[in-house]
Amino acid sequence: MQELLPLAGIAGAIAFGAISPGPSFLMVARESVASSRTHGLLSALGMGIGGVLFALAALAGLQAIFAAVPSLYLVLKLGGGIYLGYLGYKIWKSAASPLGISETSTPVVIHSPARAFWIALGTQVSNPKAAIIYTSVFAAFLPQHFGWPLGIGAILVVFTIETSWYTLVALGLSSSRPRNAYLRYKAWVDRAAGGVMTLLGVKLVTSANQ
Repeated sequence: MQELLPLAGIAGAIAFGAISPGPSFLMVARESVASSRTHGLLSALGMGIGGVLFALAALAGLQAIFAAVPSLYLVLKLGGGIYLGYLGYKIWKSAASPLGISETSTPVVIHSPARAFWIALGTQVSNPKAAIIYTSVFAAFLPQHFGWPLGIGAILVVFTIETSWYTLVALGLSSSRPRNAYLRYKAWVDRAAGGVMTLLGVKLVTSANQ
């Protein structure tokens, strides 16, 4: 039961990080709108696998770092909270910025669905902000000493959230009505995500000594 609490925290933070606008979202959106639903779905799978790679790297690195420098756990927790708050502020601030996809975009297949998968995976793993987010979130929510069941659970949570979110993006933006609705209300959606991310960061900072 105690392992569900850190998993819930990781799930919430990764979820809000995934839905925030950025290169990964833009890539899946463009594949879904400009190519096809299949392109978008395979892009979503690439994002999920990329998230797993980040999670594995974060788990391996954190275990070694915490064992060598126990005090770094507190530092990373504070840093993670500050960064999440900053990310929330940036999301809120850029909410009114256009996504770069018009409601009248005409789908044009420019490469194979398999190519879309590899582009998505490359986009995910090449994003330095994603690496910082994963390290920050895992440092903030995982206990200083954790076993392999919790680690595997965290990886499964990451894959499920990343893949599920971008699958919804692919399904939604490959259909005209949901796509146009998002483009119309993008500012409100992004402000909601940015506000929650900022509150989460503040909570992590204020609870760092607990």
